[in-house]
Amino acid sequence: MLSAAHRLRTSDDIRTTIRRGRRAGSRTVLAHGRLRARSSEDATRVAFVVGKQVGNAVTRNTVKRRLRALMASRLSALPGGSDVVLRALPPAARRSSVELGHDLDLVLERLSQTRTPS
Repeated sequence: MLSAAHRLRTSDDIRTTIRRGRRAGSRTVLAHGRLRARSSEDATRVAFVVGKQVGNAVTRNTVKRRLRALMASRLSALPGGSDVVLRALPPAARRSSVELGHDLDLVLERLSQTRTPS
């Protein structure tokens, strides 16, 4: 479970993270992230977006709970002061926790990669 300090709550913070952050996606999860958006001593904050395309209310809440639990164990992989918004895509409802975890690892790795000038 994510503590209150690790939750990205306000719509302004979520909107800013989506608009100004980097984006990485997989088959089941799309992540928007601003790494080190605040002081490195601050906690990493995460928000979850699970729309109606994923399924009915029971399915959406199940997907959100699974993503929240998976993300709780991966917070230490992100630098302090980061903000991340995770959006579940419709195939997330049919994937196992292991597959969701693999996709989550993939998008977090892509977010943390620095861009190399070409």
